[in-house]
Amino acid sequence: MSDERAYSIRVSVTTRFLDDQSEPANNRYAFAYTINIANTGSMPAKLLTRHWIITDANGRVQEVRGDGVVGEQPRLKPGEGFEYTSGAILETAVGTMRGSYQMLADDGRRFDAAIAPFTLSIPRTIH
Repeated sequence: MSDERAYSIRVSVTTRFLDDQSEPANNRYAFAYTINIANTGSMPAKLLTRHWIITDANGRVQEVRGDGVVGEQPRLKPGEGFEYTSGAILETAVGTMRGSYQMLADDGRRFDAAIAPFTLSIPRTIH
């Protein structure tokens, strides 16, 4: 019987609106997101693939799948982390992203690291 705590990946996200790459008049809103992936388990694991579900305020859904992240497939030992920044373009000023990373542990077990939903939105201006 395996110890589920051995296969534990924590994913945290920060986002920002990219005003200089956005064109609201043309329904183009650019966002950057920085992901920190940390191996909080006891088993080394390699990130194999990513799966994203991106939803804008109109309900339009984009699904993205691919190998690794930013051209890499990092292997994380217990206690290690990996951080990267990427981006998304939406047709609305607000949207959400969620997904998962498929991981391969050193013992051959595959498991998913969930990425909880997070919001992409232009900052509110307070007058």
